Amino acid sequence: MKKNDLIAAIAKKENCSKKEADKALNLVLDAISDALVAGEKVSITGFGTFEVRERPAKQCKNPRTGEVMTTKPCKALAFKAGKTLKDAVNPEK
Repeated sequence: MKKNDLIAAIAKKENCSKKEADKALNLVLDAISDALVAGEKVSITGFGTFEVRERPAKQCKNPRTGEVMTTKPCKALAFKAGKTLKDAVNPEK
């Protein structure tokens, strides 16, 4: 599903225009992005948690040359699905 498909699904479900659904989705995504940039964790009950994790520098080898290199430390985005979402994706039999 792409962003336009998500906007259409929101508009259909809430019986509103695609323009209104696009605005609402963009507001939610902007709020999540702003919180992550500020270093905050975003928890949506029943859906999951978004967070930024620090990755330290590490030693690795270039597979082509065998040269040992050091990667730079960086920040990585992480998402952990909530129980409700996990159960919806993997229903018990």
